[in-house]
Amino acid sequence: MVASTHWLASAAGMAALERGGNAFDAAVTAGFVLQVVEPHMNGPGGEVPILFYNAERDDVLVVCGQGVAPEAATISRFRDLGLELVPGTGLLPACVPGAFDAWLLLLRDFGTLALADVLEPAIGYAESGYPVVPGICSTIASMERLFRDEWPGSAELYLPVPAAGSLFRNRPLAATWRRVLDEAGGGSREAVIDAARDAYYRGFVAEAIGAFAAETEVMDSSGRRHRGLLTGDDLAGWQASVEAPVELDYAGWRVAKTGPWGQGPVFLQQLALLSRFDLGSLGRVSADFVHVVVECAKLAFADREAWYGDPAFSEVPLDDLLSAGYAEERARLVGDEASRELRPGSPGGRSPRLPRIPGAAEEAPGTGEPTRRGDTCHVDVVDRWGNLVSATPSGGWLDGSPVIPGLGFCLGTRGQMFWLEEGLPSSLEPRKRPRTTLSPTLARRDGETLAFGTPGGDQQDEWSLVFFLTLAHFGVDLQEAIDAPMFHTEHFPSSFYPRQPRPRVLQLESRFGEDVSAELVRRGHLVELQGPWTLGRLSAAGTDGTVLRAAANPRNMQGYAVGR
Repeated sequence: MVASTHWLASAAGMAALERGGNAFDAAVTAGFVLQVVEPHMNGPGGEVPILFYNAERDDVLVVCGQGVAPEAATISRFRDLGLELVPGTGLLPACVPGAFDAWLLLLRDFGTLALADVLEPAIGYAESGYPVVPGICSTIASMERLFRDEWPGSAELYLPVPAAGSLFRNRPLAATWRRVLDEAGGGSREAVIDAARDAYYRGFVAEAIGAFAAETEVMDSSGRRHRGLLTGDDLAGWQASVEAPVELDYAGWRVAKTGPWGQGPVFLQQLALLSRFDLGSLGRVSADFVHVVVECAKLAFADREAWYGDPAFSEVPLDDLLSAGYAEERARLVGDEASRELRPGSPGGRSPRLPRIPGAAEEAPGTGEPTRRGDTCHVDVVDRWGNLVSATPSGGWLDGSPVIPGLGFCLGTRGQMFWLEEGLPSSLEPRKRPRTTLSPTLARRDGETLAFGTPGGDQQDEWSLVFFLTLAHFGVDLQEAIDAPMFHTEHFPSSFYPRQPRPRVLQLESRFGEDVSAELVRRGHLVELQGPWTLGRLSAAGTDGTVLRAAANPRNMQGYAVGR
């Protein structure tokens, strides 16, 4: 079974399973299709963290597809440019594109199909066309002036603005992938995959990226034009890696997330806090449930700001952050009223330090184009052998950075998640991973394994958490848990430029009802009611060893789950 944020990706992944491939083949196939059909959500210049369960090994592993900052990316370099924050658009926030190598590493070491087979559907949609969803049209329309005036490569590919439902082609991208396959040549399956990785990171793709970044001044969200810092050597010196997950037990489940180079452990911290409350007795659509979950989220995300970063560069005290004693101490801070503060803790007696966070009421720095925030995709797969994959590809958004001529795709902007302030776990440093928001999840109990996740930036580990709590405490199935009314807080600093928090703000789907909303307002939450089906784009797939299950999100009428 395959579930994802786009029906064509789910169908392509299912075709790989029908062809005899396993979950890893299907996830890679779907991942490349997502790069074509959701270019406003991800692309070949983006990144992807992948959690997967290998049934043969009975083990959960993580593929880190988060690329690193360029060698030239230093705080002093940005300060010399007069910048207080890394811009959210343009070339300066580009890190090494990690998605291509991550997908190919998963395919080589755990898949069974040939690279040409898994790329075939994506190349077909890029060459022959795919139906444009309304989100693509609105994104391009919002960028039309900038494309025409400043980003000519994007204007050539995406203008005039396509109509929703019309057939759209990205022939330059198809040509890029065909050239990768041609240069990969023949030989064994593994040799072809490795040669394709070389063509991207040490061949013509890296050369084109490096030349474009060095030679092109690009308008970005600072209101000024800048060249990029990313070079071909940066790409050549990086590769995706496989590592162990971070795990925590909760309500009979063993939950796995990425390391603290992503925000994944914040999901586990929330579980540790919430284990101190009797959630099952509160009622899934009650003000009590929403309040407790939100207040615990505020505490966990405050720790994210103070403690998370690339563990290769700084010590992240995960054992203390996830300990029962620390959770018990922190849970005592949850009161009857909405907290107004950002309150990181002191794991192991350490003193927390927060970055200099822009005020909530401040205007975004610069006078250029409006701030752009891309979104994300997600795919979950389970196969008949019991293998599972949960992956959240993102970055390389069509509205984040200009299209590179001849390649048909944009660079990512994940570097905006670094702070330009020395001494923080998430401070900018060369060759360092930004603390990404991308956060797939795997959970296991009594022979049952479940993969799930959602797009949504900082909100990924709020929406995914509410979905999981709904499953764990309220006796519903996967689809009912996805369909249940959703909420989230924006109390903590955004990971995206211009980084402002929105203290006490609580977004709530209107299906919660007026009584719940009024009670939350009484407790001090700044409630912003949203449409009844607007928050979250979750999908999930799992197995209990006998029956396979999957579910997709009805919001946006785009997600799709398929299987047999």
